[in-house]
Amino acid sequence: MALFPIAQIKAHSLTGRITPSLLLAAFKAVQRNRGAAGIDKVSLNMFAANLAQNLLALEHDLKRGSYQPLPLRRKFLDKGGGKFRPLGIPAVRDRVAQEVVRRLLTPIFEPLFHPSSFGFRPGRNCHQALEEAIAIHEQGFRVILDADIVGFFDNLSQTLIKEAVAAQVADGNILNLVEKFLRAGVMEEGVFKPTTIDTPQGGVISPLLANIVLNHLDWQLAQLGYRFVRYADDFIVLCQTKAQAEEAQTQVTHILNQLGLQLSPEKTRITTYGQGYSFLGFVIASRSKRMRPKSQEKFKDKVRELTVRSRNLDASLIVKLNRVIRGTANYFTPRWSTNRSRFRHLDAWIRRRLRCLKYKRFSYHHNRRMRLKQFAKLGLLRLESFCWS
Repeated sequence: MALFPIAQIKAHSLTGRITPSLLLAAFKAVQRNRGAAGIDKVSLNMFAANLAQNLLALEHDLKRGSYQPLPLRRKFLDKGGGKFRPLGIPAVRDRVAQEVVRRLLTPIFEPLFHPSSFGFRPGRNCHQALEEAIAIHEQGFRVILDADIVGFFDNLSQTLIKEAVAAQVADGNILNLVEKFLRAGVMEEGVFKPTTIDTPQGGVISPLLANIVLNHLDWQLAQLGYRFVRYADDFIVLCQTKAQAEEAQTQVTHILNQLGLQLSPEKTRITTYGQGYSFLGFVIASRSKRMRPKSQEKFKDKVRELTVRSRNLDASLIVKLNRVIRGTANYFTPRWSTNRSRFRHLDAWIRRRLRCLKYKRFSYHHNRRMRLKQFAKLGLLRLESFCWS
């Protein structure tokens, strides 16, 4: 039995849908997401300076089959604990090309995805995934298989991706483009490294391709009668008893093996709603839904970068700091969160950092020299105020 059943009617003639308006919309989407330049060192502003000609040339290459992506620029993202996640940054031109293909493929695969998949899908987000998990808990599913896939993108087979896309798409040019994206390679410290087995992480189209492959896992779990919530490669299976969770772990292991993937023995665990578990930046438990310690440390690291004592306490610093505060607060203050006490302590910590920055040293006497109303006059946002709103 094929992992990805072939559709009776495949999508074809997708290349003909590559139009100037689609290319322009794709560029605007890439522009909104910002991002650094690729190995060609062409930034978004540089690409936009000659936008009409750049998009016309890209359209020509995509339709004629002469398009060839540049290797990705390797960047390592600090995950904490001395671990780094390798990312590949495509050139702006390649990001636009990937966005074009993503927009062509999404309407084909979106109706096929399982309702319990929330990652990188139109109209879906992390909060909805978390709310779904909480709702299932309230229905009596209080034992959790907290699953973790070993090196998901490093082990995600290009062959399986091409097979899954080809099961629904008959346009050979689009299939060739997907293969070119996968095989673009990366430049790491000036050395070209081919990507012939793994899947580059960081591309515009990578999340969609991951969903297409993991859709097999979703429907297999659903057919076995399991309740689950998945956001990209991060997922949990919710059960009523420990025995059910242990059986779910066995089934998940078997299904992932079919995809050439494995569960991490160290990070995969069975826990309960009462004990709590980490999911999408939160620690979810029956008595609290709070910011997980790792997320708190990431937030603090961002604040530390902005509040080193060599800087000046001025309006531009407050603007940058408010941007970090607002982004964190908006994510960690849904209606069901219990972060107020934690945010109160973080607010006090931020003010202490700013006092040290202003007076170039730490002293408790500075609390009297720079009081709360002075921070309010500067326009500094408070995390806790988002809980009230």
